[in-house]
Amino acid sequence: MRIFVTGADGLLGNNMVRLLLEEKHEVKVFIQTGKDPGYLKGLNIEVSYGDLLNYDELNTAMAGAEVVINAAAVTDTWPNQGPLYWKVNVDGVENVIRAVKENNVKRLIHVGTANSFGPGDASSPGDETRPFEGYRYKLDYITSKYKAQQLVLKEVKENNLPALIVNPTFMIGPYDVKPSSGKMIISVIKGKVPGYAPGGRNFVYVLDVAQAVVNAVTRGKIGECYILGSTNLSYKDMFSKIASIFDVKPPKMGIPGLAVLVYGRVLSIVGKLSGKEPVISYPLALISNEYHYYSSQKAVKELGMPQTDIEYAINQAVEWFKQEKYL
Repeated sequence: MRIFVTGADGLLGNNMVRLLLEEKHEVKVFIQTGKDPGYLKGLNIEVSYGDLLNYDELNTAMAGAEVVINAAAVTDTWPNQGPLYWKVNVDGVENVIRAVKENNVKRLIHVGTANSFGPGDASSPGDETRPFEGYRYKLDYITSKYKAQQLVLKEVKENNLPALIVNPTFMIGPYDVKPSSGKMIISVIKGKVPGYAPGGRNFVYVLDVAQAVVNAVTRGKIGECYILGSTNLSYKDMFSKIASIFDVKPPKMGIPGLAVLVYGRVLSIVGKLSGKEPVISYPLALISNEYHYYSSQKAVKELGMPQTDIEYAINQAVEWFKQEKYL
């Protein structure tokens, strides 16, 4: 099939494009004007440049696509709030929806976030039925992604948009260009993590997420959402797992929740005054005190999502970081 991909140069996009090519799809990627395609160079793909916020550029580039995978988004968490989140994550999605309609695309796969559903704990992990509760974090990334999801679902219901939504959790693996999730792994290996917060989250191998998205080209139900995750782990257990794999000392000190919040509050204030991103902001401190556990049973069943051991995912991420001189 002819697949059009936005956000192809990110962690998920890089892995996803390679899987699409392995499955013999024709791939066209849409890259921000002036941006280097990075690790997409040399792949057998068509590259089109433009701006997600420029409808004409997007619409022209999408012409001829049978399936659109919209992975483009502003995923930063600092600053906590700002207009760019809403422009790209909401206005950009409106443009994608409009172009999908105009080009008679057969299927839109929109990449959201698991944060658009309420999380749970080990005894009752969150799933696609849990209502959104992310407003309380006051992170425009989370809120804007939820608003975009609601836009897509509304169009499916009211205008028969042929779309479904995939909602990844915390992805780990190669091609973590920023790095994003990999910051945590690198920090533990380098001994820069003084302790662990009381909470935990769901971790997933990025190739498993990419495979589920690629499978969604022909599988999955229109109008449905699919949480793409794998292993629920406390931060203590995750840090210990990373440390044991690489024979370094894990953070031994559990940091009380109140201390985490105070630390996050202070660093947020310093960050605003200095203009530099803090190690942890107050909203992230709040999240790190909680269990953000999810179930991916629906995606495993309906999208055939693999469930790779998280230790393998950590190893693959680190091998890539070593190769690219991050470590």
